[in-house]
Amino acid sequence: MGNSILGHRVTRREDPAMLTVGGTYVDDIALEGALFVTYVRSTMAHATITELDVSEALEAPGVVAVITAEDLDLPDLSPMPPVSPAFPRPILARGTVRFVGEPIAAVLTETRDQGFDAAELVIVDYDPLPTVVAPEDALANGSPLLFPDAGSNLAMDLESRTPISFDDCEVVVTQRMVNQRLAAAPIEPRVSSAYWTDDGRLVQYIACQGAHPIRDEVARLYGLDQDEVRVICPDVGGGFGAKASPYAEALLLGWLARHAGRPVRWMDTRTENMVAMGHGRGQVQQVTIGGSRDGVIGGYRLDVVQDAGAYPGMGAVLPWMTRTMLTGVYDLRNAEFSARSVATNTTPTVAYRGAGRPEAAAAIERAVDLYAAEIGMDPAEVRRRNLIAPDAFPYTTVTGTVYDVGDYVGALDRVLDAAGYAELRAEQQARRDRNDVRQLGIGLSVYVEITALGGGAEYGSVQIRPDGSALVLTGSNPYGQGHHTAWAMLVSERLGIDMDRIEVVHGDTDLVPTGSITGGSRSVQIAGAAVYDAAAKVLDQAMARSADLLEASVDDIVLGTDDLAGRFHVAGTPSISLGWDDLAAAQPDQELLGLSDFAASGPTFPFGAHCAVVEVDTETGHVELVRLIAVDDAGTILNPLLAEGQVHGGLAQGAAQALLEEVRFDADGNPTTANFADYAVITATELPAFERVAMETPTPLNELGAKGIGESGTIGATPAVQNAVVDALAPFGVRHLDMPATPERVWRAIQRADA
Repeated sequence: MGNSILGHRVTRREDPAMLTVGGTYVDDIALEGALFVTYVRSTMAHATITELDVSEALEAPGVVAVITAEDLDLPDLSPMPPVSPAFPRPILARGTVRFVGEPIAAVLTETRDQGFDAAELVIVDYDPLPTVVAPEDALANGSPLLFPDAGSNLAMDLESRTPISFDDCEVVVTQRMVNQRLAAAPIEPRVSSAYWTDDGRLVQYIACQGAHPIRDEVARLYGLDQDEVRVICPDVGGGFGAKASPYAEALLLGWLARHAGRPVRWMDTRTENMVAMGHGRGQVQQVTIGGSRDGVIGGYRLDVVQDAGAYPGMGAVLPWMTRTMLTGVYDLRNAEFSARSVATNTTPTVAYRGAGRPEAAAAIERAVDLYAAEIGMDPAEVRRRNLIAPDAFPYTTVTGTVYDVGDYVGALDRVLDAAGYAELRAEQQARRDRNDVRQLGIGLSVYVEITALGGGAEYGSVQIRPDGSALVLTGSNPYGQGHHTAWAMLVSERLGIDMDRIEVVHGDTDLVPTGSITGGSRSVQIAGAAVYDAAAKVLDQAMARSADLLEASVDDIVLGTDDLAGRFHVAGTPSISLGWDDLAAAQPDQELLGLSDFAASGPTFPFGAHCAVVEVDTETGHVELVRLIAVDDAGTILNPLLAEGQVHGGLAQGAAQALLEEVRFDADGNPTTANFADYAVITATELPAFERVAMETPTPLNELGAKGIGESGTIGATPAVQNAVVDALAPFGVRHLDMPATPERVWRAIQRADA
């Protein structure tokens, strides 16, 4: 087909509308006669509800109903296995509240403002109960129990499978680390609306990461068949994993719409979103690393206490993914992992950009730096001596994870060369010799992560319309990744149809028969591969039909290129050709349609190396990230422009965790970061121009050779930036600093060292 469109910087086709008229989001969709839902939320982290008086609210202007747990006939939400079933969640708090922000009552009003006013009139009296906020405290003897019937706060226990010894190690280093809670903070908060049709179907609009899994959850809750529920997910203003599953507030809307006999709609305020939408990360890690004085790592142990929040669910399962990527890029056969997930009186944790894998990378990359500092060896050299060799793939780790392909040494070499590593170290030494106020820190990370965890399948179809244009249906739900551009590129590559004549449809369970979650960086390698496969099936049909119409053997039919792009002719006879519209018109009763449920045989393992350079003002503690150089290898890159957007977003989030962002609670479980004045979301002001170094190592697990890239930047950037800050503080004797490296935390570390 001549020059391939794949691999080129094709401009996002989604952007013109977004930058002019704007997208179509759930809250943009008008529903005639809709009521607005406002939730009354707990102001206590742990308490018994002694009185719930809605009488005054019912008399307020515009109030149609106020619903409490006593009104509902819906079952509690069960935690996902393998989390203990002893931690169920009521949709509205029933008798006990367990975190600040938990919904207690739903107020239905004619206007949104009336809902805010009426919610203030609902009287809730509490009898306070003891709180447990720190995850380690949740395991202590005598700790307050969130669910007394469970007997403890332990929601999931991953015991060590292979206890190891460090007896043969010359050097052993142990360090407690905190991988702090983060807020996803999407631009669009949680939002949903629902109504019932005259024939008894429940229709729900929701900003989510997969319409079909939401439909399935709603159908289970309401005891409906799947075809009795329609879920529509239009444009979504950010998800990052936190919109992967339906929240109690959204699941209740169907009941409220049926009760009121009218459509209902709900949207978070920003403060509600910060305190009630699921948080990410939240691990306390104890790392032990040992080895020889010549830089060979001989043992590694990681013990995790995972904060699952008040209602353990996906967040409680995150350590399983941390275990999967335990040893990272290193050839370690002597490694051990254990984890305990606990309930605390805080917002539940969920999957968030990397979901357990960034925590694994952060732990081992900090551990390697601690080990390097202990033996007095450059951290780049320690990494080089322990990396898995390029010829060792496929490589099975000590935890049984099978890496498909990798060249970790090559990634390290590229990032060191691009950074000018030797020159940076020389400049660092000069500043130390001068005792400069602004000290230079250089941080490295070499990482591997898992994408499309568990493999799985995805739906894709390509249909040729009568005018020769193409309709693409995909089970994957985009929320900023550029799927409409990427899938159109794939179909254009296969079929020669101009991208402007290819429509991509997603996010409607009535239009797309099946679909899965858009998460875990699985889209291109599974959903994209499905669309590519469906296009190939259409091409096979078109070749056969062309052969019939041109009275030739199918082996002699070719799809033209250049001026004949998208036209079929007999090889050597281009003067007589057929377009897609000709083929469609020739047999209108037999549509040209390709269907695919492509299933990956396993996950893929993107990898890379990052180098962060920071300047630390030793008088104020201020950290400036001056350079961030990133090698992120995600196999074959479909569109470098889209890939760079994903990497840039990941780098920003990774740097944000290292430097600024942290969800905090006081000792009583009150959130102290409930808005953007208190929660420091990173902006362009705090970030340098990223330096991206290209590297592509295709995977054999799909036809495209593609691996995921949506979370790679996050996984590599966080430990690189954290390591850089600690490196800058090395002259003061600082060996470790927990994230985020805020000016106060850095300044206090320097003061303690001076003392």
